[in-house]
Amino acid sequence: MTAGMVAPTWMHTQISAEQYDSWSEEQRAGIEIVDGMVVVSPSTSKRHNRPAHILANALDAAAGPDWNADTGFDVRLQDVPLTNRRPDVIVYRAETIDLTPTRPEYVLLVVEVVSPGSETTDRVVKVDQYAKADIPFYWRVEQAATGVPLVYTYVLGPATRAYRDGEMFTGAVKAAAAFPVTVDLGII
Repeated sequence: MTAGMVAPTWMHTQISAEQYDSWSEEQRAGIEIVDGMVVVSPSTSKRHNRPAHILANALDAAAGPDWNADTGFDVRLQDVPLTNRRPDVIVYRAETIDLTPTRPEYVLLVVEVVSPGSETTDRVVKVDQYAKADIPFYWRVEQAATGVPLVYTYVLGPATRAYRDGEMFTGAVKAAAAFPVTVDLGII
């Protein structure tokens, strides 16, 4: 921001779920709400978006009729204080496509692509938030120097409500092909 720019008032006050829900999709784009406060995300690069789109397409193809994989979906982790996250990729129950934001109980997997500036948030903060919301699977995609992404997978331990290490894959499509999208949320 330049010296002449002033952030809107809503960026300095807690936002309720009702306020957020009244905003247009354009107003919601590029932001997340954490503990009721607006967090503006920087624009993502093609290097960031490409593995997310490849992974979303591969997961969607493997998911069958009961699950969808998409980008650009908000997940309402908690209502008070409001916490909405926008994972880079989300696998959710197909019949809930029109629920915006979607709720964690309809989400099977969230994926975050780590970019410069998001390392701590994607490796620590979001992991804890997704686990507390009982989202069964979390994947973290790291951009390797070789250009082939590394996909780290995590599975929620139901007793601990913490993620334990899963497998690591090189390449988004290989990781998507190995994912158990037929898992029923009720038995995880």
